[in-house]
Amino acid sequence: MATTLPVKIEFSLPEGWQPAPPDEVGAPGVAFIALHSESQDKFTANITIAGKVRDEADLLTLAQESVHRLREGATVSVATQAQGGTPEVPALTQTLRISTTLRGLPVELVQSQVYLLMNDAHDPSKHAVIELALTAKQSQLDQVADDFEEFVRSIRPAGPDAA
Repeated sequence: MATTLPVKIEFSLPEGWQPAPPDEVGAPGVAFIALHSESQDKFTANITIAGKVRDEADLLTLAQESVHRLREGATVSVATQAQGGTPEVPALTQTLRISTTLRGLPVELVQSQVYLLMNDAHDPSKHAVIELALTAKQSQLDQVADDFEEFVRSIRPAGPDAA
């Protein structure tokens, strides 16, 4: 079942990406998914947004939890990991190599994850971890990696006038 984010955010979707209902495209547990229709090489590259309020705001621990969760159904290795962001919005990025099956066939995927620690613009005492991910086949990365970086740079807390 699709979820909602614990804080309101705004973002811009790069050209060529189309939002889709998470439950209808097999992405339960995310608040938003966009598909890159031109990248359908037996797998459609996608961008997802999920998030939750956490008592523990250690981004490294959250990234490790994601790896453990993915390992329940796939072979996963961490290719890169780095902390960054700004003092207002700390971030952690990691790139994962994922070996799994799709419709009974083996598939090799790359997942770029970005974890952002954000405060709610309406209630500064409330913070949440926003999880952004790009999942694609290695052969699709050149086509979609720059789009994901553009998308991540566009993420910001929603202004006070946001509904």
